[in-house]
Amino acid sequence: MALRIYNTLTREKEEFTPISGKDVGLYTCGPTVYNYPHIGNYRAYIFSDMLKRYLKYKDYNVNHIMNITDIDDKTIRQSQVEHKSLKEFTEFYTEAFFHDRDLLNIIPADTYTKATDYIPQMIKMIETLLDKGYAYKTQDGSVYFDIHKDKEYGKLSHFKLEDLKENAGGRLKKDEYEKDNAEDFALWKSWDESDGDVFWNTSLGKGRPGWHIECSAMSIDKLGESFDVHTGGVDNMFPHHENEIAQSECATGKSFVKYWMHNEHLLVDGHKMSKSMGNFYILKDLIDKNFDPISFRLWVYASHYVSKANFTFESLNSNQIALNKIKEFYLDLGKEMGIINDNYKNLFIEAMDDDLNTPKGLAVLWELIKDKELSNKDKKATILDFDKVFGFGLSNLEKEIIPIEIETLAKERLLARENKEWQKSDTIRDQIKSLGYEIKDLGNDYKISKI
Repeated sequence: MALRIYNTLTREKEEFTPISGKDVGLYTCGPTVYNYPHIGNYRAYIFSDMLKRYLKYKDYNVNHIMNITDIDDKTIRQSQVEHKSLKEFTEFYTEAFFHDRDLLNIIPADTYTKATDYIPQMIKMIETLLDKGYAYKTQDGSVYFDIHKDKEYGKLSHFKLEDLKENAGGRLKKDEYEKDNAEDFALWKSWDESDGDVFWNTSLGKGRPGWHIECSAMSIDKLGESFDVHTGGVDNMFPHHENEIAQSECATGKSFVKYWMHNEHLLVDGHKMSKSMGNFYILKDLIDKNFDPISFRLWVYASHYVSKANFTFESLNSNQIALNKIKEFYLDLGKEMGIINDNYKNLFIEAMDDDLNTPKGLAVLWELIKDKELSNKDKKATILDFDKVFGFGLSNLEKEIIPIEIETLAKERLLARENKEWQKSDTIRDQIKSLGYEIKDLGNDYKISKI
C-alpha cells in the first residue's frame, strides 16, 4: 500500500515519493514566540507530529526541522510593551511552547532553528536575489522582492499576478497582509526608531530581516535547496508560504518543496477565534477546566486535517470521555503482550494511507477495541502499534512505579485466589487498599493502581 497525500501546490492527492529513497526532509512552520500559542496553532503542530509519526511508522527516515520565529514585527512590539529585551522576552515564550509541546506528547523536532541564529544565511540569500535582479534596494536601505520578476508568483495560492497589477504597484514593509494587498514584500527592513535596540549591522546596512526570508534561509540551510514536505496552517499559505517559494526558487533556480501540506482552520463555536468575542483559548485554558491535554489531541483527529474543525467544550468533553475509555480499556488488557493483528493493521494502514485519514483510523481502533474474538494480549500489541501514530502515550500508563511491598502482596493474593483461599484473598486486598492502592482482577492476572 502506498501513502497518498493532498499536495496544496497541485491541488491533487498524490502518491508520496521522497526525493531521495527513504529519507524525508520535513519542515514545519513553528511558533512566533510573542505570546502563548492558541489551540488553532496546536492543531497545526499536532498534525505535523502525526504526519512525522506515520512516516516513521512507514519506515521513512525523517529529518524534522521546526523554526522558532524570535524576530519579527510582533516580537519586537510586544517585547517593548513588556519592557524586556527581545532575547529575554522570546526565550520565555519559547520555553512555554516546549512545555505545552510535551503535555501534548508532540515528539520534539530533530532541530529547532531560531531565526536570530541565521542572520548570515539570510543576508547571503538576499544578496543573491539582488545580484540576480529579483530584489532591489530602496533609498532608506530596505530590500524588497519584486514579485513581478517572478513569472510563477502565486502558484501556491493559485491566483494570477496579472489580476493583482492594480494592487501590486507598491511595496509592503509589514510581515502579514491579505492577498488583495499583494505587493513587493520586504526581505530586509532598514532600522528605524520603532525597532529600538533590535538591529544587525550587515553588508545590507543596519536593520533586520523580514519574516518570509527567515524560513527560506533556515529550511535550506538544514534540508537543502530542495526538500520533501513543508507543513503549516492554511492561514500561512499566503503570504508567507507563497513568498517562501518565490524567494527560494529565484535564489537557487531549483524547485523548493515537493509537497506542501496545510491543515485547515480551527473555529470555536462556529466562529474565528477572537479575544473580543471571548472564544480565544490557549492550552492552559483547557487544563484549567480539568481537561487532559491529550483529549485535545484526540479531538484534532476526529476531523480530517484538510477540513475545518469546530471546537466546542462539549465536543472536547466527549473526547475526554472517549480518551478515558481508551485508557481504561488498555489497562484492563493485562500485562501480557501478544502479536500485532495483521487484519486490523492493514485496515489502519489503508485508512492512514488515504491522506492521513485519522477519523477512519480512529474507527479502526474502536472496532479493534470492541472485537470479542481477539485475545487481550494481541489487542494490546495492536493498540500500541496504532499509538505509535496517534501519540496518546498509552505505553506510559504502565510506567507508574508500584512499591515492592504492594507487588509482593499482590502476588500473594494471586496465589491465594489460585488456591481458592477466598478469605485470605479478601484480607490481602483490604491490606493493599489500606496502603493507598487498589487491585483489579483480570482473569489470571491483575492491575494495580494508586487510589
